[in-house]
Amino acid sequence: MKSSLIILTLNEIEGVKALFDRIPVKTVDSCLVIDGGSTDGTIEFFEAHDIPVIVQTIRGRGEAFRIAVKEAKTEVLIFFSPDGNEEPDDIPTFINKMDEGYDMVIGSRFMPGGANEDDEVSFPWRKWANQAFTLCANILWRGRLTDSINGYRAIRADVFKRLNPDGPGFVIEYQLSIRALKLKLNVAEIPTREGQRIGGESGSKSIPTGLLFIRFLIKELLLGKRFDTL
Repeated sequence: MKSSLIILTLNEIEGVKALFDRIPVKTVDSCLVIDGGSTDGTIEFFEAHDIPVIVQTIRGRGEAFRIAVKEAKTEVLIFFSPDGNEEPDDIPTFINKMDEGYDMVIGSRFMPGGANEDDEVSFPWRKWANQAFTLCANILWRGRLTDSINGYRAIRADVFKRLNPDGPGFVIEYQLSIRALKLKLNVAEIPTREGQRIGGESGSKSIPTGLLFIRFLIKELLLGKRFDTL
């Protein structure tokens, strides 16, 4: 299957410059940047390297995912953020795993071989919250995921359209995982090691994001499978 690497950016010039030479763009069939309105030279950097950039008119990670699926012309999309948290060397592994026939492959920070940036923190509350949300999804929809929230993932375009996610911001990643569990789709995980952020500023504010996750978890519980476009 042909694949597109979707690079998600918003003022990530420091990370982009540090990681660009390590991004295996030649392992994918196309590369597309979805940018939230950078003003630090991120857009110009990619344009100078002949990588197309779409600047969002509506900001947010959820909207970026939906734009990517609409604009990419391949069967598989791999979502990658060049902020230092995500390991570029995993991209070929995502491709190989998708070629095995999976509907979605998630990079897991919590399975054997993975690592979370909070592993060395004495009170890793963000890690615990992530694991708690994954546990809830597994209990409610009989899943066996170890990391339902990580945005570093690959998915078939037709599967994304079937799941029809409408979540804003970082919620979309959790929503994709939940809906895939509801439909008992073929989902795999690969271990990934989360690094420290390089420059920039995270768009995820922990408490508001956590409250939004709870709201959408309840919504998905009440919604059932009525999102399914088939």
